[in-house]
Amino acid sequence: MTTTAPRLGPSPVRLLLAATVFLGTLLGALLTAASPAAAHAALTGSNPKDGAVVATAPTEVTLTFSEQIAMGNDSIRVLEPSGKRADKAKIRDMSTGGKVGYGVDLLPGLPDGTYTVAWQAVSADSHPVSGAFTFSIGAPSETEVALPDDEAGGGLVGLLYDIARYAAYAGFVLLAGGAAFVLLCWQRAASVRPVQRLVAYGWVTLTASTLAMLLLRTPYTGSGRLADAFDLSGLRDVLETKTGAALVSRLLLLGAAALFIAVLFGAYARREDATEKKDLTFGLAMGGTVVAAGVAATWALSEHASTGIQPTVAMPVDVLHLLAVAGWLGGLATLLTALYRAPSIEPSAVHRFSRVAFICVVTLTVTGLYQSWRQVGSWSALTGTSYGQLLLAKVALVVVMVGVAWVSRRWTAQLAEAKQAEQSVLTEEPETAEAAEPAAVTVPDDSATTAAGSGGQGEGADPERAAQLARQQAAVATAAKKKARDADPVRSGLRRSVLAEAAVAVALLAVTTVLTSTEPGRTEEEAARITGSSAQGADAPAPGPAEITLPFDTGGRNGKGTVRLTLGPASPGANEMHLWLTDPAGKPMEVPEVKVSFTLVAKQIGPLPIRPDRLTAGHWTAAAVQIPMPGAWQVQVTVRTSDIDQATIDKNVKIG
Repeated sequence: MTTTAPRLGPSPVRLLLAATVFLGTLLGALLTAASPAAAHAALTGSNPKDGAVVATAPTEVTLTFSEQIAMGNDSIRVLEPSGKRADKAKIRDMSTGGKVGYGVDLLPGLPDGTYTVAWQAVSADSHPVSGAFTFSIGAPSETEVALPDDEAGGGLVGLLYDIARYAAYAGFVLLAGGAAFVLLCWQRAASVRPVQRLVAYGWVTLTASTLAMLLLRTPYTGSGRLADAFDLSGLRDVLETKTGAALVSRLLLLGAAALFIAVLFGAYARREDATEKKDLTFGLAMGGTVVAAGVAATWALSEHASTGIQPTVAMPVDVLHLLAVAGWLGGLATLLTALYRAPSIEPSAVHRFSRVAFICVVTLTVTGLYQSWRQVGSWSALTGTSYGQLLLAKVALVVVMVGVAWVSRRWTAQLAEAKQAEQSVLTEEPETAEAAEPAAVTVPDDSATTAAGSGGQGEGADPERAAQLARQQAAVATAAKKKARDADPVRSGLRRSVLAEAAVAVALLAVTTVLTSTEPGRTEEEAARITGSSAQGADAPAPGPAEITLPFDTGGRNGKGTVRLTLGPASPGANEMHLWLTDPAGKPMEVPEVKVSFTLVAKQIGPLPIRPDRLTAGHWTAAAVQIPMPGAWQVQVTVRTSDIDQATIDKNVKIG
């Protein structure tokens, strides 16, 4: 038997696959440009705090997060102003109860200056998170350390990883949905080559994208350098993570899926006995469901469903959601392939798919409502967060798809009516069919005579010539059949509506992929609330330098004057103090000594003595006034104008 290679010319199916790849590339570019790595675990606090100035060097730096994260020994780095490491490079898990915290010990004897804390980790839903902040010991200083501009998971590696994620979803949809369409809707499609190729393309795409994600995992969550994709030590570390185990499990399940495909398009396609085929259909359906559910579970066990509230309920719901997506969109792609590439398709198969698609849409609605409640949590998050806005876009696309599917269902009904009418004509007019038989027989006889005259059918017939003639006749018959099929307005209308559904499905799959890498609205609002409440407390920015003016009179000659005191930034930590003394005429006043003290009466702290230094005539300053906590502090100023004449005045000032 002679086999012919598939035609590589343009077709709607190939255009659909090309659009899928293009949207995946565009999706990755958008993710890289707009949000390199969606932060699913947020930093909710630190000690020292961002921007704090402490009097003495702390012994450790601690960070708290909104949810569980994975950290290595190099995940928290504390850098001196010169760029040298100031920590011991050993992370300590300080989580207690529902609070997630990690710390790193600092080296002893750290000098004064501004220190940079850079951290990077992997959140519980497999996405990398990172950040940086500064604090100062003694007083702020210049630093040679530049805060990173890019978040973890960005750049070229982030683009490639996001494309691989999109391709993995698309491959799963084609593989699982195409196989389900064959077993549930159109069993004869097991021997249709275009359908076989579509399912095989799905398996290859899912396998290749999973391998790519496994290799890219090290640079995606770490260095960001593409060359590290082939670092064997990094790959070994990835295999010990939850995401690495999920990707390896997916590859093992794809081995079982390859065996399933071989049986489906091999022994099953050749099986002719109805009873045996029914039993094999049941066995393949059960086995295929188990494999497909296992592959879907590799996403549920490592992404959004595995963290947050109610994970034990969310993970099986997520598996059902993914299976419903595959059954609907994958079946749609298979139907589109059959309408454009297969010689014919029974209306009953389209009707069965309509019922399957309806069940899938109902499942998507129920599971989607639960996922929306779990991931969004409030109406404000639905409209005020990126996740909520993407979810609204996804719902809109589903509504559009359902509307187009309704049009397709109308065309399907007309196709079935046309088929029934054709069968009725053949049944009611048998005489016409019998009358046509002699003419149908005469044509082959004339062809045989012609062929015999040319050496094609006689005793000396050329087998090669006969085979060539047979191929030509088959090609003509196929072309005529295709022309008649394409001329059918009902079939053409159905093809157009299904193609429109498929186009919307490609966009829907892209939005779904973006959703899986976007921080859920519930956690985004919670992190913003925690961070905002911290900012309103001790971390709130200082209102600016405090200033007081106090008149004094020491009682001696030239003992009257005014003290003007400024304290900046008037917040806990190091402050800079300036005093100006002027006489009644407003001119700078020379005095032998000035003393200042600070007392927090409410906490019984102080007095904390400060001896300012004379800078110029009438101007005194202190560069490092340490205020341990916020509150209403009493400032006492003592001015001595002679050996025996001095005065002490005081006033309250709010600090912090």
